[in-house]
Amino acid sequence: MKLKGHSRVTRPRATGPRRRAVRKGVKVSPRTLYSLPRMANLQLFFQSLTVILAVLFHLSHADVGTAAHYKTPYLPTACYGNDASQFPSSNLFASAGEGIWDNGAACGRQYLVRCISAAQPRTCVPDRMIQIKIVDRALSSVSRPSRNGATIVLSKTAFGMIAKPSASAINIEFKQ
Repeated sequence: MKLKGHSRVTRPRATGPRRRAVRKGVKVSPRTLYSLPRMANLQLFFQSLTVILAVLFHLSHADVGTAAHYKTPYLPTACYGNDASQFPSSNLFASAGEGIWDNGAACGRQYLVRCISAAQPRTCVPDRMIQIKIVDRALSSVSRPSRNGATIVLSKTAFGMIAKPSASAINIEFKQ
């Protein structure tokens, strides 16, 4: 018997994951349904974070080390002997420390070098990167470096391009 003006009370229809579960005959608790979108958001967050970290680590291929400087005489060198033509015309060259010497394989390698910090504030020339050529071994160079144990010992000209020449050593980022 149906009364005029009254409609039958119906249950609201299930939507989304609950509707699909009901169709399949699976009982799904409201708590589970509430957590499904949250899990999807959390999964999306971690995927995005993974991509961002991968990009950041991919972009940083440089190594970190120390640099000192040395002055003339630069000849003879462990790489090319007394051949003066080994030096780039820009005078941006260096001696390799033991960490990158690699039994002489470092001879002729080119590195991009930039100063990242030093013991004294404002020693580095900001946003300056130079390209240097390895022409010698720091341990056996004729001229002594301003500080022993450096990763790279730069010529006076190269050192002065990225840091104050008065500094004896700086921390660098370098990339072949």
